[in-house]
Amino acid sequence: MPDVSAALSYRDAYAKLSRIAAELESGEADLDRVLPLLDEAKAAYAACVGRIEAVRAVLAGSWGTELVGIPETQSGEDPDADDEERDEEDETA
Repeated sequence: MPDVSAALSYRDAYAKLSRIAAELESGEADLDRVLPLLDEAKAAYAACVGRIEAVRAVLAGSWGTELVGIPETQSGEDPDADDEERDEEDETA
């Protein structure tokens, strides 16, 4: 199956996910159709996530993490690490 996730807009991918969910939830989907529907849903989901991540990356790069709601701790730093080091220094002093 070709990767169509990059070709789908967010709106199209979301609409596809909604349509697939409705079909599966209705219980009317033929068993032979379930696997192809799940493959379609996986591609649509990947397209949605890709678009969201692209926007998040642009916002974080342009405006900084504090404006897009990304906690600074996600940058890989442990905010409590300095406190622990200070506590250890106080105990040895």
